[in-house]
Amino acid sequence: MSQYDFDVIVVGAGHAGIEAALACARVGLKTALFTISLDSVANMPCNPSIGGTGKGHLVFEIDALGGEMGYQADRVTLQSRTLNTGKGAAVRSKRVQADRQKYSANMKSLLETEKNLYLIQAEVGDILIEEGKDNKRVAGVVAFPGGNYYAKAVILSTGTYLGGLTHVGDVQRRSGPDGLLPAEGLTEKLTQYGVRLMRFKTGTPPRIRRDSIDYSLLERQDGEEKITPFSVRTDKNYLNGIDQLPCYITYTNAETHKIIRDNLHRSPLYSGQIHGTGPRYCPSIEDKVVRFSEKERHQLFAEPMGLNTEEIYLQGFSSSLPADVQYLMLRSLKGFENAEIMRYAYAIEYDCCDPTQLYPTLEFKNISGLYGAGQFNGSSGYEEAASQGLVAGMNAAAKLLGKEPIILPRYTSYIGTLIDDLVTKGTNEPYRIMTSRSEYRLLLRQDNADVRLCEYGRRAGLISDDRYSAFCEKMRMERDETERLCTLNVSPTSANGLLITLGQPELSSGVKMSDLLRRPGITYGDLAPIDVFRPELPEEVIETVETEIKYEGYIKRQLSDAQKQKKIESKMLPEDIDYSKIKGLRLEAAQKLAEIRPASLGQAARISGVNPADISVLVIYLSMRPDEK
Repeated sequence: MSQYDFDVIVVGAGHAGIEAALACARVGLKTALFTISLDSVANMPCNPSIGGTGKGHLVFEIDALGGEMGYQADRVTLQSRTLNTGKGAAVRSKRVQADRQKYSANMKSLLETEKNLYLIQAEVGDILIEEGKDNKRVAGVVAFPGGNYYAKAVILSTGTYLGGLTHVGDVQRRSGPDGLLPAEGLTEKLTQYGVRLMRFKTGTPPRIRRDSIDYSLLERQDGEEKITPFSVRTDKNYLNGIDQLPCYITYTNAETHKIIRDNLHRSPLYSGQIHGTGPRYCPSIEDKVVRFSEKERHQLFAEPMGLNTEEIYLQGFSSSLPADVQYLMLRSLKGFENAEIMRYAYAIEYDCCDPTQLYPTLEFKNISGLYGAGQFNGSSGYEEAASQGLVAGMNAAAKLLGKEPIILPRYTSYIGTLIDDLVTKGTNEPYRIMTSRSEYRLLLRQDNADVRLCEYGRRAGLISDDRYSAFCEKMRMERDETERLCTLNVSPTSANGLLITLGQPELSSGVKMSDLLRRPGITYGDLAPIDVFRPELPEEVIETVETEIKYEGYIKRQLSDAQKQKKIESKMLPEDIDYSKIKGLRLEAAQKLAEIRPASLGQAARISGVNPADISVLVIYLSMRPDEK
C-alpha cells in the first residue's frame, strides 16, 4: 500500500468520524480519518455536555459495544447528574458537564497514537466512484491537498460542515461551526451521484465571561454524590474523587420576552433568511417565546466549559438574533445584568442526506461501500452521531473482512431504535433520541447495556478477552443473586420488626426475599438486616438485580413483545421484489416499499404509509413465492 491507499476512509473527525475510524483501525484495517482542521477534532461546538435524557443511554450502549465516547467523557467530567431519578429505572439518564478543550485534546492524542489510523488535515471535495456490474461502488476520495486517496469503503460523517452557512441577524457567512471553514464542494458531487440531500439547521447560545455573572442571584445546582461511570473501563475511585463544579439556574422574564418580540423582524428564523429545518426538541429562545407565548419564563442553565477557560455556556438560550439584541436579552436576565459575551450565539444551516437511502448497516443502497453517519444522516447531538459512527465503522469493517453485517434490532438498544427510525421512516427535522421513541423502554435501561450489546461488540472484534471475561463474571453474579433472592424464605418472625421500622405492612406468613424487594418503597439495601448471608457484590450488579426483580412482570411482558418482533424481523424480504406487481397492495404502500426497500417484514411494517392490511398482503405473497415453498 502507498501513502494514498487505505482500506477505509472516514470523512470528518467529529464524534461520528472518531468512532467509525477507531472501530475500523482496531480490527486491523488501514484507516484514514480526514478533517478540515486538526484543531477541531472531537470539537463540542453545541454544548459542553455528554449524555442527558435518552442520550445517556446511547453513551452506555456505545461503551458496551466497545466504543470510546463514554470512557473519554468520564476522564473529563466536571459534574455528573442522573436525570429523572424520581421516575422509573427505564427513563433515568446520566448527563455530565465535560471539559470541552480537554475532551478534544484527549481524543486527538488517542487518534494520533492508534495503530493503523492515519489522521490527515485535508478537505474532501469528491468521492471516487466506479461503475460495478450491478451498481456503483466507492473507490476512494479526492481531497485537497493530496489529490486521490483510494479505499474500499468510505464513511461520510461531515457534521454541520457540509455547505455550512452561519447566521447572526442579517449577517451570513459561509462557515462551519465555531467559525471554522465549511466543506463546500462535496454537496454538488453527491447530488450528481444520486444522493438525495436535505437542508437542516441548528444553533448555539452565547458564551459568557465567568466573572461577569453574579452567581449570588442564581440557583446553584451541584452534582450527585455517587457517580456511576459511563464506561466499565473507568476507575470508579478516581471518578468519585474529583471536585465537581457547580452549575447555576436562571430564568427569562417579561423584559427578555419583550426584547425578543420587538426584534423578531430581525431574526433570520422569521425573516425567511434561514431555509433549513431546525430541531423541534431544542428550539432557539426566540422560537420558544413565540411557540409558548403563554409561558412567563423559560429555564436557563449556566454551565462551565472547562477548567482552563473563563467561558460559561448558557443552555436554553440558543439564538440567531443580531449581536446587539443578544446583548440586551442577556442583560435582562437576573444575575446577568453586567454579563459580557465572549462568543455570540449563531444558527448554522448545513446539508445532510435523506437517511431512507441507507441500509440498517448505514451503507448507501445505490453506492456499495459508501456509508453515512451522524448529522450527515439527519440526526442531532454528539451521542446520536457517535452511535452511528460506531455502527457504520463496525459494518464497513465487517464487509471488508468478509463477516456478517451487524444490525441492531429495535428491541436490543436505543442505537437500534435510532438507526431503524432514520432508515425506515426518515426524518423531516434533526432527529433526537428520546426514551419515548422506544416501545421497549424497560428492557433498554442504562444498567443493562452490556447485557444487551456486549456480544455484538465481541463479534465486531472490539471487546477484548479480559473485558469479555469480566462481563461473563458480572452476568454470573447477577444470575446467582437473582436466584438466591427468589428462593430464600423469610418468616414473619424475622421480617416484621424491620417492616414496622420501614412503615410497611407486616407478614402473616412466610414469603421469598424477592417478594419483599418487590414492595414499593423497599430497596435492596433496606433488607440487609434480615439478609445476613448476602454476598458482597458490586453496586452495578445490585442495581440490575433489584430492577429486574421489582419490574419482573413488566419486563416479561416486554420480552414477550420483543420475541414476537424478533420473529417478524427474521422474515426477510428478497431484494428482487417488484412491489408494483403484488395484487392487493395499495399504490402508496407499493411506492413506499419500492423506495425504501425494507430488509424485513418488521421493517416494512414500520414504514409510514404501509398499514397492517398491506403487511398481510406481503405475508401471503411471500408464502406463494417458489423460494418459500
